[in-house]
Amino acid sequence: MVTKYNFPRPPMSLIVEGLPPTGGKLFIGDAEAAADRKLLDENDIAIVVNCAVNLDIDYTQAAGAIEEGGKGPIRNYKLGLIDDAGNPDTMLIGAYFLLDGALHQRLPDRFTYPHRRTGNLLLHCRGGRSRSVIVAALLMHVHMHDRFPTLDAAIDHIRQTRALHPDEWHETPKPMLIEAARYAADWILRIEAEKRARPAA
Repeated sequence: MVTKYNFPRPPMSLIVEGLPPTGGKLFIGDAEAAADRKLLDENDIAIVVNCAVNLDIDYTQAAGAIEEGGKGPIRNYKLGLIDDAGNPDTMLIGAYFLLDGALHQRLPDRFTYPHRRTGNLLLHCRGGRSRSVIVAALLMHVHMHDRFPTLDAAIDHIRQTRALHPDEWHETPKPMLIEAARYAADWILRIEAEKRARPAA
């Protein structure tokens, strides 16, 4: 894919390995990658999270899919972020807990839940350069705090692994999303610390 800045990068990039709790891989991609069944299969993608409010992908790709249980090729979640101002301050807190839930869910053994396997995670938005980047950075900072003790450390790592050109770093991710993620990280780390401090039931 060639961006508006004419900086080439692949439709999907491996960002980090060893993602808790399964030890899987985290990828970031664009809409093209998210819709490419062959690419998803080649990279053992089990969970796809669409970070964009203004982008929809039909993962079922079959008439009558609802009657057949709504089965698509992967587990699919949507966050619905705006790539600009306009997201409530709490929205990235919700984004983190949606991802945490997706990674920890254990689905029942029923035909309506066909995708029970663990595999790799793809976060995507339209270009894979802002919304998905900040959500990935937040997840990495909280879930892999030893490796990414600050949000900035996670963002810097993603800018390199996603091949984001330094000339576009001023908006990859957008500044208001970075500030929202700082707010979210502060609250999430407090919540997680409080959970750890609770006496065992």
